[in-house]
Amino acid sequence: MTLDKNSKIYVAGHNGLVGSAIWNNLLQRGYTNLVGRSHQELDLTDQVAVKEFFDEERPDAVVLAAAFVGGIMANSLYRADFIMMNMKIQCNVISEAYMHGVQKLLFLGSTCIYPKNAPQPMKEDCLLTSPLEYTNEEYAIAKIAGLKMCESYNLQYGTNYIAVMPTNLYGPNDNFHLENSHVMPAMMRKIYLAKLIHDGAWDKISIDLSKRPVEGVTGEGLVQEFNDSKSLSLNTLNRQKVLDVLAKYGIFDNRVVLWGTGKPLREFLWSEDMADASVHVLLNVDFKDIIGIEKYSSVHFGASTDGAVDRNHSAGRGGAIPSLGEIRNCHINVGTGKELTIRELSELVVKAVGFEGQVEFDASKPDGTMRKLIDVSKLHSLGWTHKVEIEDGVKKLFEWYKNSLE
Repeated sequence: MTLDKNSKIYVAGHNGLVGSAIWNNLLQRGYTNLVGRSHQELDLTDQVAVKEFFDEERPDAVVLAAAFVGGIMANSLYRADFIMMNMKIQCNVISEAYMHGVQKLLFLGSTCIYPKNAPQPMKEDCLLTSPLEYTNEEYAIAKIAGLKMCESYNLQYGTNYIAVMPTNLYGPNDNFHLENSHVMPAMMRKIYLAKLIHDGAWDKISIDLSKRPVEGVTGEGLVQEFNDSKSLSLNTLNRQKVLDVLAKYGIFDNRVVLWGTGKPLREFLWSEDMADASVHVLLNVDFKDIIGIEKYSSVHFGASTDGAVDRNHSAGRGGAIPSLGEIRNCHINVGTGKELTIRELSELVVKAVGFEGQVEFDASKPDGTMRKLIDVSKLHSLGWTHKVEIEDGVKKLFEWYKNSLE
C-alpha cells in the first residue's frame, strides 16, 4: 500500500524523542499533511477523547509513538502505572484507527519485550519463549500486547498494521529526567551536573534546574545578589537544598554514582536513525511482505467486517485463516546490531562532557538484563541499515542538551 504526499498522517507522541524524530523525517521526505496533539490537547488514555479526535481528523495513517516510559528505577517503583497507562493508550488508538478505516498503522514498541535470558543476538522469534526481566516486566507486557494487537487485527480484519521494536534510543527531545528518562540522557545529565558543582557554576546549575526541576527543586535563589548576612544565608540554604536532592540521584561534587556494576551490555540507536527506519517501513513495507502471504485474512476472500463484536454471533467479524498455520512474531527489530557495556558508555559520556571527576558503580543496585543485543537481519533484508555510530551520537546528544538550556 502506498501513502502519497497528500496522505494525512497522525503521529501520536509527536513531541517526544521518538515521535518528533519521525515527524521531522516525514517532513524531510515531503509528507506535510501531518497531525499531532500534545498530551494537554489530547489524553490518549481517555477513550472518549480519542474517539472524538478520530471522528474529527480521520487520518489515512497512524504512527503510534506515544508511550508512558521511564528508566529502571521508575519501572521498578511504578509498576501498575506502566502497564495500565500503556495498555490504555494502545487499545484506544489501535481500536479507533480500525473503526475509522486507517489504511496503515505503525506501532513503536521496545526490545525490552524479549526474555531476560534470550539467546543473543535476539531474533524476533524469541518472543515469549521464557521469563521477562522483572524490573520492567509490566512495560514489556504492555508492549507485547500492542504488537499482538497489530498482528491479530491484521489476521482477523485484514488490516495493515506493523510493529517495530527499536533498541535503546537516544537523541534530540529526550526528557533528561533523572528518574524517568532513558539510561543515556540520565547518565549524561548526572555527569554534567557533577561537573558544574565542582566548577562552582551555580548560574548554569540554576538554568538546568529551572528548565528541568528535580523533585520540585528549581534553580530559583541560587545566584541572586546578596547585600547582608540574611540574604547570604538564604542563598546558602538554597544551594544546600539542591545538593541534597541531587545526592539522592548519585550526583556529588566531581563524583557520580550509577546503578549496577556497569557490566551489562547494551545497544543504542540514534533517534533520527530510528525515525528513518520507521518511516522506511511505514512507506515501503506491508504486512504481507513480512509474512510472505498475500491474502492472510478471510476478509481478503470476501468475509464482511460490519458486525458487532459478540461472542454469540460470528457474522460480520472477519476472521483469521487457521489453515495458514501459526503466524506470529511479525514485528521488526530496529537497531544497529552493535553493543557496549554501560561502563564503556559512561566513558564516552565523560569524554563528551569534559568531566574530570570519578564515576562509580553501586553494585548493590540492580543491573537489569546483562546483555541485550538484537538481530537486525530482518530489517536489513527490508532495505535499511543505521548511519550514526555511538561515538558520534554521544557527542551530538550532549551538544543538543547544552543547546536546550539556552
